Amino acid sequence: MNARPRAAYLFAAIALTALFLPLSFVIPALLAAVSVTVIDALAARRMPELERSAPGLLSRGIPAPYSLALAGPTPGHTRLRQPTPPDVTVEPPEDEEALEGTIVASRRGRHVLPIPAARTDGPLGLGCWFHRPGEEQEIHVYPDLPTAFRLAAAVRRNRFREAGERVRGALGLGTEFESIRDYLPDDDFRQINWRATHRMGRPMSNQYRIEQDRDVVCAVDIGRLMAAPLGDQTRLDAAIDAAAAVAAVADVVGDRCGTLAFDSQVARMLEPQRKGARAVIRALFDLEPTSADSDYELAFQTIRDRKRAFVLVLTDLLEETAARPLVEAVPLLARRHAIAVASAADTELDEFVQREPQSPTDVYRSAVAVDVLAARRRVAAELSRAGADVIEAPPGRLAAACVAAYLRAKRRARL
Repeated sequence: MNARPRAAYLFAAIALTALFLPLSFVIPALLAAVSVTVIDALAARRMPELERSAPGLLSRGIPAPYSLALAGPTPGHTRLRQPTPPDVTVEPPEDEEALEGTIVASRRGRHVLPIPAARTDGPLGLGCWFHRPGEEQEIHVYPDLPTAFRLAAAVRRNRFREAGERVRGALGLGTEFESIRDYLPDDDFRQINWRATHRMGRPMSNQYRIEQDRDVVCAVDIGRLMAAPLGDQTRLDAAIDAAAAVAAVADVVGDRCGTLAFDSQVARMLEPQRKGARAVIRALFDLEPTSADSDYELAFQTIRDRKRAFVLVLTDLLEETAARPLVEAVPLLARRHAIAVASAADTELDEFVQREPQSPTDVYRSAVAVDVLAARRRVAAELSRAGADVIEAPPGRLAAACVAAYLRAKRRARL
């Protein structure tokens, strides 16, 4: 219970009357004002009923609708406010009677949306009562699912392509002939069956059986190096976004997908399964970087003797000394599996190299950036010699680059 500004103005006005009226009149008036304020506040004591509409699932960085409104009448005006944890934002955070806006989460994982707060004024607006109606709500924040499903839809519609390349028929296409059908605008011209076209008098295309039931494993490094920031996200965020995209595409092309998360030990393990994208996302969405060094040999031994698969290792590429354990462990998988090592590129390093120096400090930054980029190229070359396909792309394009590498491996029958 508390007094509103209107009550303070009333008390101040009564106090001013003491300058020219006797205290026998001022004191009763002041007591009466206090009594009316208390009674007005007590009238607002009943807990208001609220209706809150907040999604239980969010994608990191993607706004979703949010609403908070009164479910019944109140004695006076009611102002609503939604408190938020540090990594969740509600806009606007408060409003009168009803709150209509958006909710955005900037970090993956499980978050608890606190109980809403409500301030109900009495009928006269002199007193108010503060309430905490409702309950806490748990929110699961997933990686960038819109991008993952958009890439999967592009593959399904035969519209996915790498930057600067033409669409080359159905990605993931097998080599076994299945049937002849009418030519579609998105078909590769190499699929045209010229004899059938001449015979039918209209363009006809060969249909090939899509290779299915292959295994895909997304091995996600959650060691200390994956905590490095990349703008408003970490390397682990970019890695999990890419894993979600590859898993969604695996569902589209009929492959089985699983995942492995590791640092100095195996933290999560999910066997490849059909339609496994949702399971992969649920297994990875709440992972955070640890302070441990990653044990690549242990992780690779876990999946070395399994059925041949496309293994996508999502990690960070540094200079040769730090990457030596990764380079030495790659042959464990390369002898049996098709392996790709993916890392998010640091766009700030490229900016330091390309930007014209304005001061001695800029020169030093450019020199360091050149050394770091050269070291990453040397590590990539060593991984390639060890039998891995190396993928390095900016965080926003890493998912598409990993999907392209996966489909390229299918097209070349490496799975």
